[in-house]
Amino acid sequence: MSLSLEAPFGDVSCAWVAPVERADGTRAVLKLGMPHFEGAHEIQGLRFWNRGPTVRLLEADVDLNAMLLERCQPGTALRELPEREQDVIVAGLLRRLWSRPPAAHPFRPLSAMLAHWADETMADAHRWPDAGLVQEGLHLFDELSRPSDGDVLLATDLHAGNVLRAQREPWLVIDPKPFVGDRAYDATQHLFNCEGRMLSAPVATIEEVADLLGVDGERFRLWMFARSAAEPRDTWNDDSVALPRVLA
Repeated sequence: MSLSLEAPFGDVSCAWVAPVERADGTRAVLKLGMPHFEGAHEIQGLRFWNRGPTVRLLEADVDLNAMLLERCQPGTALRELPEREQDVIVAGLLRRLWSRPPAAHPFRPLSAMLAHWADETMADAHRWPDAGLVQEGLHLFDELSRPSDGDVLLATDLHAGNVLRAQREPWLVIDPKPFVGDRAYDATQHLFNCEGRMLSAPVATIEEVADLLGVDGERFRLWMFARSAAEPRDTWNDDSVALPRVLA
């Protein structure tokens, strides 16, 4: 495979990503992913969602975690739009992504990711500012992630920075981190990126987005509480648990 490389993108974590041109003149993106627990099945997820609202996987090497991807043009991020417009687009994309994978699939349950997070959080127990709050979040990680007949393949990290303007469709999803689980989980990262709204009007914001998603608003609120209370973080202090105190 012959590729002409351009300068790599600078605002990328856990990967090296650069625009490229193939020998036939096709413009694409080369992504070399770092070993990363949450992103371990990105290639398989893109294959599953092929021709859906994700970028297309043109070629891949699973052993190297290397991907040649459809290039989004102009490639500007959804975060440039007002947040309530983001809500509508994110919800529409998620509803198109959600479907059950076949019986023989490689994807891990959402509970596996939450157990990984819980181990990290437990290791920081001596730093928790509110042990009761964190313990309730950890309990909900376990309770909410139990398998259900309605479970689907989730993107888990879909937010306005991972949705780009494109030509094949108005917006395409990049960087999915697929796990099988509860639909009500899947817009949590989008709302965590809407920090101002979540602190000023958390319940109303959750209800608005739950309606767009067609999921149970109370279950969505519990997921937001659980993540904000018990997700691992660099800093544990009163500010870091301000949101779960409101949601509780």
